[in-house]
Amino acid sequence: MNTRPSIFKLLTKNRMNFLRRYAPNGASIQYLQWQYLIKKATKTEFGKKYHFDQIISVKEFQDKVPIHTYEDLAPYIERMMTGEKNILWPTPVKWFSKSSGTTNAKSKFIPVSKEALWNCHYKGGKDLYLFYSHAYPDTRILSGLSLALGGSLTSLPNGIETGDVSAILMKNLPFWVARKRTPSLEIALMKEWESKLEKISAQAIAHPNISDISGVPSWMLLLLRSILEKTKAQNISEVFPQLEVFFHGGVNFSPYKKQLQQVIGNPDMRFWETYNASEGFFSMQSEPDKDMLLMLDYGVFYEFLPLSELSNEKPRALMLNEVEAGKNYALVISTNAGLWRYLIGDTILVTSLSPLRIKISGRTKNFINTFGEELMIDNAEKALLYACEHTGAIVTEYTAGPVYLTSTGTTARVSAATNADVSNSNARHQWLIEFEKEPSSIEKFTLFLDEMLQKVNSDYEAKRYKNMILGLPEIIVLPGGTFYGWLKSKERLGGQYKIPRLSNNRDIIEDILKIHRQQS
Repeated sequence: MNTRPSIFKLLTKNRMNFLRRYAPNGASIQYLQWQYLIKKATKTEFGKKYHFDQIISVKEFQDKVPIHTYEDLAPYIERMMTGEKNILWPTPVKWFSKSSGTTNAKSKFIPVSKEALWNCHYKGGKDLYLFYSHAYPDTRILSGLSLALGGSLTSLPNGIETGDVSAILMKNLPFWVARKRTPSLEIALMKEWESKLEKISAQAIAHPNISDISGVPSWMLLLLRSILEKTKAQNISEVFPQLEVFFHGGVNFSPYKKQLQQVIGNPDMRFWETYNASEGFFSMQSEPDKDMLLMLDYGVFYEFLPLSELSNEKPRALMLNEVEAGKNYALVISTNAGLWRYLIGDTILVTSLSPLRIKISGRTKNFINTFGEELMIDNAEKALLYACEHTGAIVTEYTAGPVYLTSTGTTARVSAATNADVSNSNARHQWLIEFEKEPSSIEKFTLFLDEMLQKVNSDYEAKRYKNMILGLPEIIVLPGGTFYGWLKSKERLGGQYKIPRLSNNRDIIEDILKIHRQQS
């Protein structure tokens, strides 16, 4: 009998008891986090600028400190990266996570302090295992190996390191944690993705006792297929018979679940969602079949910005005890790495209040609202899943954007880019999709997609009324590897890089279509 889960459960009893206090005491726990952050940063340059020593309430903090975008904080961060101290956070910061959250050419560098590393990211990792082990007492993950995908690091002359947050975490893992993980650090931190994929595959095959895997679903799927190709196995369960759970995050999981189930081949395989970003470990599933629990004691203070406030000159953000279930909010954070009232760019849907559970619903910049339809990623994912279920399709990757109505009353033709006959004269949404399995009928797939979009989004439904503003969506089927080629052209292979799902302009669509033409 494996006694490790029982011992683990006994040792973590106090932590579980505290986590149960989230429901009745969430607002109080968050207030203590805010107090800690303000006191800790009082003597920083940022703290002096906004007179942290005089702020006595959260409301005063909100009144005095404006909401910041990355561009607002970038001058401070750039100085920190040269080695200047006590700028945004009092303790020295020697790691900066290169964020993939931006879709433009300029990278974001997010400070990762030692407090953020240990009290947020690693604390989140421990709680993840805690929740899972309590949900499944017979789990073998405590005795098996973990297979994790990560990025790479670059060392600057002054000793500061930049790279994916996953790479920062892997390099600084305690030795007793690093011993139960694969690949080796040398391979995990390789920069060239395609060579790295080969070496991770080869090393993983040598460890049949892998019990859990973690990473972004799209890249993990690529790795697992590489392992199958090398081993000639029918499914991953033949290679790793102890594999029981995939800890995933970074993108909506729905489009990948069926593909992963087929590749893994274990009907009892579990999938456990996390929300671990460059800026912090924010939430995770705490129970099977429930939405993610917002983690309240990781040195992060949360504010929730109603989407209607995004365009206001002085937007009013809400606190934990002010939000409503069933509503979307843009997430604003203050952290133990010196991000102050930072608009992270993610939107969340609050699904329950006690305790507060969330779903990631999209990005503040990844949506389509060209015609007032306010189409969010959550809408798109539900509609794609519905269309797939009704046509037998499996979507690998996709992106969507608008086709504009010109001043002459017709839409800009795209046939030169796609070799397609464009007969739809309405403004519309154009979807570029790679299929693992194509639908029985593209026409039916399009109709089902449109049907569900109208069901889940009343603004889209209104714009589709009698085709007066928006016409039927246009689907362009791309051959396998097109999106991969686009990421490769942008030097965004591996790590946390993701395909932008929805765009309010045609820049990304035209860029991907250009890659498609080059590959044709």
